[in-house]
Amino acid sequence: MARATGLREMWQALPLERFTSRENYIWFVVATVCIGAFMAALDASIVNVALPDLTTYFHASASMVSWVLIAYLLTLATLLTLFGRLADMLGRRPLYTFGFLVFIIGSAACGAAVNLPMLIVSRVFQAAGAAMLQANSVAIITAAVPASVRGRAIGFQGSAQAIGLSLGPAIGGALVGLFGWRAIFYVNVPVGLLGTTMAAMILPKDKLSGHKATFDWWGTLLMTPFLVLVMLALTEGNSWGWSSPAILGMFAAAVLLLIGFIFRELSFRAPLVDMRLFKIPVFSVGNFTGLLSYLAMFGVLFLMPFFFERVLNYSSAVSGLILTAVPLGMTVAAPKAGALADRYGPRLLTTSGMALTGLASLFLAWTLSLRPNVTMMVIELVLIGAGLGIFTPPNNSSVMGSLPSSRLGVGGGILNMARSLGMAMGTALSGTMLAVFLMANGGVENPGGPKGPWIPATRYALFLLVVLSFLAALLSVFRVTQKKSPAEKMPLEW
Repeated sequence: MARATGLREMWQALPLERFTSRENYIWFVVATVCIGAFMAALDASIVNVALPDLTTYFHASASMVSWVLIAYLLTLATLLTLFGRLADMLGRRPLYTFGFLVFIIGSAACGAAVNLPMLIVSRVFQAAGAAMLQANSVAIITAAVPASVRGRAIGFQGSAQAIGLSLGPAIGGALVGLFGWRAIFYVNVPVGLLGTTMAAMILPKDKLSGHKATFDWWGTLLMTPFLVLVMLALTEGNSWGWSSPAILGMFAAAVLLLIGFIFRELSFRAPLVDMRLFKIPVFSVGNFTGLLSYLAMFGVLFLMPFFFERVLNYSSAVSGLILTAVPLGMTVAAPKAGALADRYGPRLLTTSGMALTGLASLFLAWTLSLRPNVTMMVIELVLIGAGLGIFTPPNNSSVMGSLPSSRLGVGGGILNMARSLGMAMGTALSGTMLAVFLMANGGVENPGGPKGPWIPATRYALFLLVVLSFLAALLSVFRVTQKKSPAEKMPLEW
């Protein structure tokens, strides 16, 4: 009891005055938040280049190993909104600091995993910590930073996320090549300890409103198994048989859970997902096309490591370095697209961005061979990322601009959820298509199998991503400017 009292007093004595008394204190806060933003984004892309190694190490199929990614992304999608509301009640500083600790423990457990199920469960735990970090990072900056420099501070946080996403393949490839796949998880431990220490010593105390947050527990309990069943059916349909009782049962149960979720959200006064917002055309189209855009990107990031390492015999380090072209192209194009969107509106940019991604993916599929022009492939990957960079800022801006100020937080949570679901679906769908087309071409997934079938299998899987990219471009053509949102009629408070 005395020890617990001592720890509580120590916590209450923080943050340290040596930081809070500085004139540039707010930038220490921003730097602390950026560490969490960087780590959470890094681990969404660092694993991709290790997937071929994981299939070999655990003697598992690509579709099963894809759950190392899917589990992380699904957990993010389901917990972001929940932790955002929990922080309103308990405080953002303690939840953010605790998020670092959970992320560290999850990362260490991933590195120590002795089998694939243990690794997947550890990734869920790791993602729970990442959700605590992502759900609170912008809110901490908003509360701590004056309005005069708030945009700049949030820009740094966004840049940290973009850099983490961009460096993930390169860092992951280098670590796997030098130390093995476990290193991509162990590297988070020292960085996480630094972040935990900084969060405890620097982040400001919370000013709680005293309002108790209302949690949509039933909404969460209905949505989570729905997503898991859909992803599991997609990834294992080829292995178990698409007409097997297990797969059909999963789809049937998923439909029932979805119906229950929709009824719950329409009737609950503080829903996890405000279904009424989807009455706004710009909001609905923007979220759906945003989901398709991240589905296309993570589909490419899932497929290409297998092609580079299985067909071309590239090392993980080289594969990761090449894959950096996608997020790099996105990072370069996004700021310019945001500025152009302010001048010309979202329709032209979102349409042309996804059309560029579709065309570049099509050319990438055509150039796959046993002796491809690597320079051309890098250019195609850069163009895929650039198309996504051109699409994303105006799309997000139009989605958020269609909402009244009273629904910005809820709308932002749905937008983040759609992004995470797109990443997870891109991984699941690409893994399934790869397995289906490998089997259709007489190939096998193990490293010692023939290389020939991998080329048409990867090409056909990419063709599906091309179709989805063009679908997003087509929907963007019909994007309209929302002059007055129907959501303005909604009550300001729940």
